Amino acid sequence: MDTTNDYLILSNSPLHPANLICELCRNFYTLGWVTGTGGGTSIRQGNHIFIAPSGVQKERLQPEHIFVLDYTTREYLRRPLVLKPSACTPLFLAAFDQGAGCCIHTHSQWAVLVTLLVERDFPGQEYFEISHLEQTKGIGKGRGKEGNLGYRDRLRVPIIENTAQEENLTASLEEAMRKYPDTYAVLVKRHGIYVWGDNVHKAKTQVESLDYLFQLAVEMKKLGLAWIPDTDQLRILDEKE
Repeated sequence: MDTTNDYLILSNSPLHPANLICELCRNFYTLGWVTGTGGGTSIRQGNHIFIAPSGVQKERLQPEHIFVLDYTTREYLRRPLVLKPSACTPLFLAAFDQGAGCCIHTHSQWAVLVTLLVERDFPGQEYFEISHLEQTKGIGKGRGKEGNLGYRDRLRVPIIENTAQEENLTASLEEAMRKYPDTYAVLVKRHGIYVWGDNVHKAKTQVESLDYLFQLAVEMKKLGLAWIPDTDQLRILDEKE
């Protein structure tokens, strides 16, 4: 293992990116989001990008496993020689290029299922959308905009096609970011989701809120409930407020 720049990942602070990534990944494992070494997390601190490695069981992740990348040069400042860099790295960088401070990738079953439901029930639609649910308040209005979505607002999350190699998703992810500039997440069909935020707190809040909404959406489909209320339902809901 390259120990030249170990100082970059050694800290007693629980808020240090190397320690935070390990804590987050352990929590995400208990939720079934990073099963079988899948998924990943990256945090930007200044010009340093901290990234969980590929091929390591996320519940066993330790700070010594973390890669550190220079954001400007895109060169590794710390690279554990016995581990592989995350294939998610170019996608994390795409989020950081949008001003994010943290990006999370999960293989949540609920995220996968909503992409399949959109594919089945809304052929040709390239996004998931839902409204009039309280948890949408956990999602920001968009880059550079103050506050979060409201109860009445329509949450829309773009969906991109999966590819055989993770890094080949980058161009599609970046295109979705351009087409939906207010989004903080992109679903990958039959794969999972990338979620980012200005900082760790916001990214974590948004990935948790989205997963809650995806699970709810799947259960709503089972009950024959629409993700977007029809005109009459909207009128009744609005009159109750």
